[in-house]
Amino acid sequence: MGPAPPGEQLRGAAGEPQVMEPALEGTGKEGKKASSRKRTVARSPAEGLLQPVKLSRAELYKEPTNEELNHLRETEILFHSSLLRLQVEELLKEVRLSEKKKDRIDAFLQEVNRRVMKVPSIPEAELTDQAWLPAGVRVPLHQVPYTVKGCFRFLPPAQVTVVGSYLLGTCIRPDINVDVALTMPREILQDKDGLNQRYFRKRALYLAHLAHHLAEDPLFGSVRFSYSNGCHLKPLLLLRPNGKDKSLVTVRLHPCPPPDFFRPCRLLPTKNNVRSAWYRGQSPPGDGSPEPPTPHYNAWVLQDIALDSHLQLLSTMLGSAPGLKDGVALLKVWLRQRELDKGLGGFTGFLVSMLVAFLVSTRKIHTTMSGYQVLRSVMQFLATTDLTVNGISLCLSSDPSLPALADFHQAFPVVFLDSSGRLNLCADVTASTYHQVQHEARLSMALLDSKADDGFQLLLMTPKPLIRAFDHVLHLRPLSRLQAACHRLKLWPELQDNGGDYVSAALGPLTTLLEQGLGARLYLLAHSRPPVPEWDISQDPPKHKDSGTLSLGLLLRPEGLTSVLELGPEADQPEATDFRHFWGSRSELRRFQDGAIREAVVWEAASMSQKRLVPHQVVTHLLALHADIPDTYVHYVGGLLDALIQGLKEASSTKGHMVVSQGGELVMVPNVEAILEDFAVLGEGLVRAVEARSERWIV
Repeated sequence: MGPAPPGEQLRGAAGEPQVMEPALEGTGKEGKKASSRKRTVARSPAEGLLQPVKLSRAELYKEPTNEELNHLRETEILFHSSLLRLQVEELLKEVRLSEKKKDRIDAFLQEVNRRVMKVPSIPEAELTDQAWLPAGVRVPLHQVPYTVKGCFRFLPPAQVTVVGSYLLGTCIRPDINVDVALTMPREILQDKDGLNQRYFRKRALYLAHLAHHLAEDPLFGSVRFSYSNGCHLKPLLLLRPNGKDKSLVTVRLHPCPPPDFFRPCRLLPTKNNVRSAWYRGQSPPGDGSPEPPTPHYNAWVLQDIALDSHLQLLSTMLGSAPGLKDGVALLKVWLRQRELDKGLGGFTGFLVSMLVAFLVSTRKIHTTMSGYQVLRSVMQFLATTDLTVNGISLCLSSDPSLPALADFHQAFPVVFLDSSGRLNLCADVTASTYHQVQHEARLSMALLDSKADDGFQLLLMTPKPLIRAFDHVLHLRPLSRLQAACHRLKLWPELQDNGGDYVSAALGPLTTLLEQGLGARLYLLAHSRPPVPEWDISQDPPKHKDSGTLSLGLLLRPEGLTSVLELGPEADQPEATDFRHFWGSRSELRRFQDGAIREAVVWEAASMSQKRLVPHQVVTHLLALHADIPDTYVHYVGGLLDALIQGLKEASSTKGHMVVSQGGELVMVPNVEAILEDFAVLGEGLVRAVEARSERWIV
């Protein structure tokens, strides 16, 4: 393995693991006699029960030690109750990796290192000449367009380094993933490999050759491809052990370039590294217009370059602070229960670890803090800091050649720079996802401050999927329709930057469109992230349309929800043209009681239940008008209880009898038992609806 950061070394000794054989007791005649004698011995009634500890009077009433006093004081100040402290400590015990499993994982990592270094080399060939690939292995990358310059050859990695949370001690169960960086030799790469996906093509071919040889090794029970955080330009090779340890660990191989191979100035967010003439097959315009920047493409290259430097930074910050590691583990559980860390653009555990490092560097978190203190401090920061407006940076350099935060805000919706000042760690995080993280952090802080008895259960033990967190949910399927949306919205630069991923390219403009249309009705809009797929090495990588369904959650404001009027500007104002363009045929001139003539949109809604579903009309109209997504592709979930509530009202109104009051008026006294039965039916329906749309995650 490659060198570990200071203070951290790969676990495991160089010798072979020892196999322990259990001794067999009670065999033969002597054993049988001994066991029979044991059975004949009479046991006292109290045998086998816990007996009270006998303490002397001096021991019983002795003064508490300084350590015990500090423990009690810390519990009172930080945890609100000793029960909360016990719950947090027990949770950390459950999610931590045991020492026995660490030893087995270390032994497997040593074997992986030996196998990888023994993979044979192949001679040089053109990138488009892939005849050398065996028939049972496919390239884990969509090579569109296929024609690209450059040559490729395979050589064993120059260095194999364990990176990520396993080496830092912050990985959590149940899914244990170990990230291993394979530094490709310089002889494989060429000067202009940063252009037109050449580096990513070589990276994919490197993994394909490794997969062919490692799949033939009996050490591995599973050899499959996947994506790094859902990025389809960055495939990974997943290795799992054979036999009884098949579910013990997943080793993820990340090919990466040498740290100083690419020029950093060519990977700034304002630079272009995917030429329009190559990607679109069109000649560049003759008017001298510049190429569109490719900030996401550049960030994905920088992520591979910075793997080792990020490990060094986190090792320095977290290495000797067990409280910080506990805090990171709790934050990972918090994110996982809310499904905020999944897929491309998720708020991952790596981002949380880097955020803790940032708060340590700014003295908002101290290394002596407990895990619960770190959890509260990070949530307080997230709840009060909007990184979509004011980005943060780990960079301490005053180099004038570095780009400013404003340059990153123009290229990315969320900005958090690493220590180099060139890589945005939140490059893939959308504004909607970050606002959802902020919202959940505010709710969690309010829950912790309330000192509720079930606060721990609600905070860290209760799953909260999208269907539970939002009032209305809409599903867009099939995803292939988003390709037409990109054409209608003219998202050619975004497609070029995202390598043809029309789901990621259309996601930001669609959420912005719906937020503008829903206006005051909307409190928060969030979206699901496509799950990260796995596939066999003999199969082609999954297409973008195979990601399933794109779900959007709407958290609505009660005060503006039932309004049926969208009031626009006056007819003679210049904003009236924009209003008519945004709403299309639904916009019309109307005269109001004050004499004003304004542009307005009126939605059809007769009853209160129909008014609550006005967002459905808004969403379907805007998607069809601006994104070429007909209402047949929009599956809206909302107002499902209206019919049930209406049925309860009708049933309850008939289950009663008329009586004469003291004033001589006829009044109806409802049947209380019938009403209680109706509410019981309503409760059962709610429980079934929630259970059908959610699943429990067990720590």
